[in-house]
Amino acid sequence: MATNDNSNSNPVVGYGGGDVETVISVDEVTRQAALIAEPTSIETLDELVSDELFVSIDNLNAGYGKMQILHDFSLRVGRKQSLCLIGPNGAGKSTILHSIFGFTNIFSGSIWTGCGADRQDVTALTPNEKLSNAGIAYILQSKSIFPGMTVEENLWMGGFLKDSPQQAKQTAEKIFDKYPRLAARRKHQAKVLSGGERRLLEISRALVMEPELLLVDEPSIGLEPRFIDMVFEILDDLQHTEGKTIIMVEQNAKKGLEFADIGYVLVSGELAIAGKGDDLLKNPKVSELFLGG
Repeated sequence: MATNDNSNSNPVVGYGGGDVETVISVDEVTRQAALIAEPTSIETLDELVSDELFVSIDNLNAGYGKMQILHDFSLRVGRKQSLCLIGPNGAGKSTILHSIFGFTNIFSGSIWTGCGADRQDVTALTPNEKLSNAGIAYILQSKSIFPGMTVEENLWMGGFLKDSPQQAKQTAEKIFDKYPRLAARRKHQAKVLSGGERRLLEISRALVMEPELLLVDEPSIGLEPRFIDMVFEILDDLQHTEGKTIIMVEQNAKKGLEFADIGYVLVSGELAIAGKGDDLLKNPKVSELFLGG
């Protein structure tokens, strides 16, 4: 990226926020992140799990077409826990979500979800099967609503795999009860919503299928700070009040790690560092590269 020669400005490195005068390139962040990688065993990942194990990935090799992005990647998340994936662009963060939901080619490895008798191998299931049978919902980065449809109709679309349209409508009513802000806009076309309201609608539409696992891709992207706080409050409520398990990709590393129970740093399709979210926030190496020092 371009640099500014204004000597009165303090340079900012990594992925920090604020007024950026000098930002190191993605390639340099990737190089430096690889240098701080720590050996991480399955036992270490297991120790980060509270309650029952709910999501496990073992030695996953996956990508798009013949291009491999993830290399022997493993993951552990407990029931009702949250995990935030951070790392430079191209590290494979969204590919993990895509693999869990069935959007990639999986060359080897396995993905399991659920607890006890409900635990199942979901590696080869289609996205529709994962949504309807395994309780996995994927919330896209942005712009996934239907702008010409009303808020109400968008919610109904979220239940397209329900046994009947009436079931989707009944669940939508529960969501309107939970989020009065959406209820007040139910007859409005989605295109007139604010950025924060659109994000709320995207999250709410995923809830119509009543999933247990939420895959959330960049919840803060494109939002004003006041709406970012609102979205994370909603996700916090879904985890701690409704018992959802959440795996999230978030470029705003500070916000993501403040929210999540567990944090993983990804580099070049591999796990570089794993720890509690609070511990990664305090890690000076992670701070320098991803939290603005």
